[in-house]
Amino acid sequence: MNESNGFQAIAGREKGLRQQLTSAQMSMIAIGGAIGTGLFMGSTFAIGFAGPSVLISYAIGALITLLLMGCLAEMTVAHPTSGSFGAYAEFYVSPLAGFLVRYAYWAAIVLAVGTEVTAVALYMKFWFPQVAEWVWILSFSAGLVLINAISVKTFGRFEYWFSAIKISAIVGFILLGAYLVFGVSGNGYGVHLYSAHGGFFPNGIHGMWIAVIVSIFSYLSVEMIAVAAGEAEDPQHAVKQAFRATLVRLVVFYLLTLALILAIVPWNTAGTGTQSPFVTVMQETGIPGATGLLNFVILVAAVSAMNSQLYTTTRMMFSLSRAGHAPKAMGRLSRNGVPLNALMLSCVGIALATLVNLIYPKESFSLMMAVSMFGALFAWMMIFLTHYRFRRYHERSGGLQLSFRMRLFPWTTLLGLGLMVAILVTTAFTEVFRMTLVFGVPFLVVLVVAYQFGLRKRSAAGEVALEPSSS
Repeated sequence: MNESNGFQAIAGREKGLRQQLTSAQMSMIAIGGAIGTGLFMGSTFAIGFAGPSVLISYAIGALITLLLMGCLAEMTVAHPTSGSFGAYAEFYVSPLAGFLVRYAYWAAIVLAVGTEVTAVALYMKFWFPQVAEWVWILSFSAGLVLINAISVKTFGRFEYWFSAIKISAIVGFILLGAYLVFGVSGNGYGVHLYSAHGGFFPNGIHGMWIAVIVSIFSYLSVEMIAVAAGEAEDPQHAVKQAFRATLVRLVVFYLLTLALILAIVPWNTAGTGTQSPFVTVMQETGIPGATGLLNFVILVAAVSAMNSQLYTTTRMMFSLSRAGHAPKAMGRLSRNGVPLNALMLSCVGIALATLVNLIYPKESFSLMMAVSMFGALFAWMMIFLTHYRFRRYHERSGGLQLSFRMRLFPWTTLLGLGLMVAILVTTAFTEVFRMTLVFGVPFLVVLVVAYQFGLRKRSAAGEVALEPSSS
């Protein structure tokens, strides 16, 4: 099968979605997707593991993320479709790989929705400590489901402003933090705190490396730009612009904010407790109303991330349905081009988060994060592998002129793949993330069995599946 006929057949299955996202919205979605609970809440866990060396942890995570974005941008510019990296894996690796990537990623993001909505309930306790958390979980969930159900244009509009609020707040936080650390003398703030309380590596290299896992969770959702490309007005231009914007902003927002936090609040204070280290910093400053304002921003960040994740899981389930790997009802579109049935199914994470929150109120966030990690790590690992196969295919065939290329191939792609494998293996030796493989490996086995059963069933019905390209 040649590439043009093969991939066009895959992309053609997913037609019907409305191309209504502008380049500006795509850029905001790309950076906004990575600024959520992972940064504002997950950084607490990362600091607790690594201490000040969390800066190295997030730098390693940023490197992996930028390598991933480069690989993904190259493939997305060539093939903009909502099935995205799942569709690429199907064609360039194998149909089984495409099946596994899409389902594993769908499950991961569905559970990640659970972490975001759990965090929303925690943030609302700042103002309403007496109100049960499930009330906030259900009320915010209902609002976001409605936004996603109306149209992709409505989703893009809300996500643009959610992201604008987050970015503005982080810029303000950086300016305030820089003033406190470098502009006010005699307050005890400064980089000398990096070596206090056990030194820069208080928990050794091991603690620093464990925090890399949390950093990947923080950066999770940058890949949704590839999924959204299928509904962009000008996908090639939008993806290139979003990639370039993300390069600088990820490094600045994550590393600079963490550097300032650790220069204001000792790591053994910022890395403990259940509240965000950002809120802890604002409490330290004593500025009237600042803590409440920042808590609002963090709330918006969680709501925004949840909004993006609902969108992504809906499109991934839609892609699975159109590929024949999920009920046909999941591939049906509303009058406005929204896969409503897939959206409803993707709310499973909300229901699960509510249940976990009721049973394990104190451990709910960390438990949901650990369980959701496998699918995300697996998907990122497969994106690197798929890109390797993608580039090798086109180097041999010469049939596709690539307008965007990942530099230093194959070394950059292989570096990203190797680091992802190392991170996935590390979870098995880390108590807090042990559930990642305990949940993930059996889940992957179940998916393989389900695929084989479904393949036999389709063969018996006389259906012919697309063959993977030779590689």
